[in-house]
Amino acid sequence: MTGARRIAFAALCIALAAAVARADAGGIGRLPTVPATIGGERFALEVAREPAAQQRGLGGRDAIDPHGGMLFVFPAVQPLVFVMRDCPIPIDLAFLDRQGRVINVHPMQPEAPPAPGESAGAYEARLRLYPSALPAQYAVEVAGGRLAALGVRSGDKIEIDLGALAP
Repeated sequence: MTGARRIAFAALCIALAAAVARADAGGIGRLPTVPATIGGERFALEVAREPAAQQRGLGGRDAIDPHGGMLFVFPAVQPLVFVMRDCPIPIDLAFLDRQGRVINVHPMQPEAPPAPGESAGAYEARLRLYPSALPAQYAVEVAGGRLAALGVRSGDKIEIDLGALAP
């Protein structure tokens, strides 16, 4: 490899390392956000519509902004079940009906990560299930303890411009 090629290769490696660092820090791959009012406070919720984004959720993050989180948008009202997958920090979960009214709330605690040699199926099978209890169209995840601190309970309304969520 010539000197010029080595320099170009090194520059490419540095650029790729910087991109990976930005992705790990959340600089790449962030979803669009929608404003919401939860318990009287304003939040910016990332909107997860696609199955891949919904599967990933807030997993892998080691911090969630106190006024951030994720809004999961489903195409129809249906029974929903979430798990706490690959997330090392507590998360609060609220299931919402079509109008944005809270159906129920779950504080979710981190699960042990996959054990060495544990299959993906075995890992998934041992995760605690968090059901919506009634059919829901939306779910909101925020930092652990936030919904309780804001006094959010079943029957409360989370203000989201649901019209802005139309595809």
